[in-house]
Amino acid sequence: MGDLVDSMLDLMRRLPPTHVEENVASLVAMCPDYADDLLGSVDQPLKVMTDRATGKEYLACDYNRDGDSYRSPWSNEYDPPLEDGTVPSPKLRKLEITANEAFDTYREMYYEGGVSSVFLWDLDDGGFAGVVLLKKTLNPSAPGEPSGSWDSIHVFEAAERGRQAHYKLTSTIMLQMVDRSTGARASKDDPAAGKGAKESDKAAGGDAKREGEVTLSGSMTRQIEHDFPLQDSSSHVANTGRMIEEMEIKMRNLLQEVYFGKTRDVVFDLRSIDDLEKARRQRELQKELVGFIKR
Repeated sequence: MGDLVDSMLDLMRRLPPTHVEENVASLVAMCPDYADDLLGSVDQPLKVMTDRATGKEYLACDYNRDGDSYRSPWSNEYDPPLEDGTVPSPKLRKLEITANEAFDTYREMYYEGGVSSVFLWDLDDGGFAGVVLLKKTLNPSAPGEPSGSWDSIHVFEAAERGRQAHYKLTSTIMLQMVDRSTGARASKDDPAAGKGAKESDKAAGGDAKREGEVTLSGSMTRQIEHDFPLQDSSSHVANTGRMIEEMEIKMRNLLQEVYFGKTRDVVFDLRSIDDLEKARRQRELQKELVGFIKR
């Protein structure tokens, strides 16, 4: 069992992250007996659903799934309806409502849109665990505009120790960006090329639509543990909120400075934006100046 699940996870790490949902569905179809193990181990893009009772949007993932139904954090009901679905205890449900309201404000301040959801559940050792979900999608309003999505999954465990609480946080960020501006500019600057692209699109079955398209996608996971003072049960919301805020800022900076910076360096080393002849003359001029300095 373990070897098969490890093999599937190893395969998922080597497949394109843009097709993670299709790949997971294919593996589940081939090995349905290990569906729960696979779904619980692979992070997939969050799905947006609408609460039938309140009309509010919420996020669906493996942490609020029971069978084929998903629990809403607003009404505490499952969709499709499920009579014996797992729900938090009354005390934890009250904390869950407070956490959803707090992170809804956090989402509006940092993301200026999107959807957020918080789900809590009781643990056997007397503590509790939860997940904070955040999603922001950029939909293009025109064919040449970029698109993308940001999915944050923050899973934490809380254990109370007198007047303090110990937290373990595992944060995963999934980012996908698609830039079609290069192909759009080429078609705009050269109408004949655009016409040829349309004709080749019909002949190639849609491959020309991807001409000039740049796709960046991937995921990042980080873990942290921290102790915070605990005054009452509502302190859990402030403590986890502080940890998640600091973790998101750290991971966002890491994505921008390291991952995007490294990708930019690789692309610019492979392809020169400036004219090659101009670059050659600059190198020759630089050598001449160095020679004059040495004299």
